[in-house]
Amino acid sequence: MNAASGYRLGKRAISRDRTRRQILEAAEELWLGRWYDDVGLREVAEHAGVALQTVVNHFGSKGGLLAAVAENVGARMDRRRDEVVAGDVAGSVAMIIDEYEEIGDAIFRMIALEGRVEELTPLLAHGRGVHRAWVERVFAEWLPEPGAERERRTVTLVAATDVLTWKILRREQELSREGAELAMCEAVTALVERAGVNAR
Repeated sequence: MNAASGYRLGKRAISRDRTRRQILEAAEELWLGRWYDDVGLREVAEHAGVALQTVVNHFGSKGGLLAAVAENVGARMDRRRDEVVAGDVAGSVAMIIDEYEEIGDAIFRMIALEGRVEELTPLLAHGRGVHRAWVERVFAEWLPEPGAERERRTVTLVAATDVLTWKILRREQELSREGAELAMCEAVTALVERAGVNAR
C-alpha cells in the first residue's frame, strides 16, 4: 500500500466513524425523548442527516442500532457509577438521581413496552443486572454473608434506588429533584442504619 492509498483509507475510516457517531447521537436524542416504537430508522436517518441505507449499512436493523446506543449510554453511566465510593450513601443517591434525571423517563417508557418489543428484553435485563451489581458494591459493608437475609437486604436496596422509585417520587408525587434526592437518601439511610451501621 502506498502513502496516498493509506491516506485515503485513513480519511475514509475517519468519515465512517464520524457518520456512525452522528447516527448514534441522533438515535439517542430521539429515543430519550420519545417512545422507542414511535421512532423508526428513517426518522433517525433524517435526524442524523444521512440516507436510510447508511443507517442500515452501519447497524443492520433498528435492534442493532438500539444495542449500539445502549452500549454508548451504558458506558457513560458506568463511568459515573464507578466513581461512587463504596459506603457513600449521599454520593451514591446523588449520582443515581442525576442518572435518572437524564435517562429515567426513557427507561420507564422501555419498561412499559417490555414484552411487546422483543429487543428491549435483553437490554432491560442487562440494566437490572448492572444496577444490582452496583448496589452490591456500594452498600457491601451493610450486607451480611450470603443467604436469605443478604438477598432480602440487597433486593430492598435495589428497590429503594430503582428508576421506578425515582418515577414515583418525581413524576407521580411531583417532588422536586432535590426533594426526590432527599427522600431517596432518607430511605436508603434508614435501611442501612437498620443493619447496625451509621451511613456516612
